[in-house]
Amino acid sequence: MFDIVLRGGTVVDGSGSPAAVADVGIVADRIVAVGSLDEPARRTIDVDGSVVCPGFIDLHTHYDAQLLWDDTADPSSLHGVTTVIGGNCGFSIAPLAPGDADYIRRMMAVVEGIPLSALQSSGQWDWTSFGEYLARIDRGLAVNAGFLVGHSAVRRAVMGDDATRTEASAAQLAAMVELVEASLAEGALGFSSSLGEGHTDGDGRPVPSRAASFEEFVALAGSLRGHPGTTLEFIPTVGPIPDARMQLMADMSLAADRPLNWNLLGSLASEEIFEQQLRASDLAAEQGAHVIALTLPDLMRMRASSLLPGLPGWGEVVGSDAATRRAAVADPGARARLREGAERVSERSLGVLDDFALMEVGDSGSIWAGRSLGEIAARRGTDVVDVLLDVVLVEALTLYVVLPSLTPSLGRSDEGWRARVEVWKDPRVMLGGSDAGAHLDLMCHANYPTVVLGEVVRQRGLLSLEQAVAMMTDRPARHYGLTERGRVAPGWFADLVVFDPDEVGSGPTELRGDLPGGGERLCAASRGIARVLVGGREVITDGAHTGARPGRVLRSGHDTQTVTLPEVRRSRRRR
Repeated sequence: MFDIVLRGGTVVDGSGSPAAVADVGIVADRIVAVGSLDEPARRTIDVDGSVVCPGFIDLHTHYDAQLLWDDTADPSSLHGVTTVIGGNCGFSIAPLAPGDADYIRRMMAVVEGIPLSALQSSGQWDWTSFGEYLARIDRGLAVNAGFLVGHSAVRRAVMGDDATRTEASAAQLAAMVELVEASLAEGALGFSSSLGEGHTDGDGRPVPSRAASFEEFVALAGSLRGHPGTTLEFIPTVGPIPDARMQLMADMSLAADRPLNWNLLGSLASEEIFEQQLRASDLAAEQGAHVIALTLPDLMRMRASSLLPGLPGWGEVVGSDAATRRAAVADPGARARLREGAERVSERSLGVLDDFALMEVGDSGSIWAGRSLGEIAARRGTDVVDVLLDVVLVEALTLYVVLPSLTPSLGRSDEGWRARVEVWKDPRVMLGGSDAGAHLDLMCHANYPTVVLGEVVRQRGLLSLEQAVAMMTDRPARHYGLTERGRVAPGWFADLVVFDPDEVGSGPTELRGDLPGGGERLCAASRGIARVLVGGREVITDGAHTGARPGRVLRSGHDTQTVTLPEVRRSRRRR
């Protein structure tokens, strides 16, 4: 007898094979049968007209701290994500040397935009080892969660204050290798690091990993060879990648005998640079290594909380009450001065502030929610500055800066979307990079699965449903060697999403004040997600959390298989 049968859904199994109508039988936490099932079940759920697919796997999150106070991984789970990977960019919160909790909390507040008040209100950070941290959060989760051990945490634990200032001595490097290996033995899924120039700690100094020599990166990557089911993640820079850092990634992959994924393709670029960045994969392949780029499958939307007050002559008006704002835009002289200030900024081409037309309204209660200022101007028959004055300023609306990834010159156009999707199909590229759990008051990209299903598949028809699901399930699962996850298949874990293909999508981004210590974060609800199952139990029903906590902490070697470079090369030949 089955525990659950999902009856009559369209199964998209994650492999890329054509969808087919089938029943899915579940016993305990596993799928045991897929097809036309006649056996009885304790519970039968009619999913006729819905799609049944594997749970989505988000390889690049920073839920390390959030899971201390939020065991649902909200909002990722609302969008069908059933497995999250944290500890990216070198920023794990374990291991900890005695007395270092405050330093790591302050660093995370700066580099990952997590309010310090939330981090300080998340309970005692009294673990020291990586295994102790995993045990702390392995007390019932709504999703599965695995974590990499971060270079900056390891370097701080070994070198203390010197971690941000000097290269390591031979003895210190040996101690770091030992600490990484201990963390891997205790369940870390791999090693992560960063050379991102913008990453600074709570004291304004470069984060510890930025002080490391290239030899240190390679030595720590080499720690993975003796530990099954492990992998590498890295940030080489933001923008064009120098040749030396391309070679570094190849050397790290070869030292570890593992694939390396890096973040983020085309990130924050003002021009098309992705072709130069993807040369890193070609360089690695020529040497037998494997380097792959993560790309965010959406437009980057960043909250522009300080935009309007920063426009010349706008500060006093923005800070006034509604009546004063209305009077200012109605007064010809005041309006002319406000217009001049906005046009002056636009003409100076200040990076992301050079095109107001691409900015979006973020307030869900507004009739303009989710629309760009360019779209609003076209509907109103005015120019964009008039929209800033008459709509955004008067109504005190929240704006988001929209950064078209990969192809900024093509903006939000249909042509731009087509170009980006073609890049997603490149074997050197993998979907991800949500940063979920980080930059909480700045952006929210935990919703990328429903953005892809809604905007790219349903509305634009740029990917088939089978292609999109495979990109967000089986592809990342195979890259990380996640055991029996990422497909709808007998014997595999029953991590599943049931959604309406005609309704699926993301709701608008909203600001919520629900963090510990009273902090704010940006969230987005989902549309059309009927059910999310983790280990055969519903964690989301009709877009809401059920209270079930069947998720597990994933540990290397136990929940992951080893993906070595020869296996990657054989996979390439099979394609």
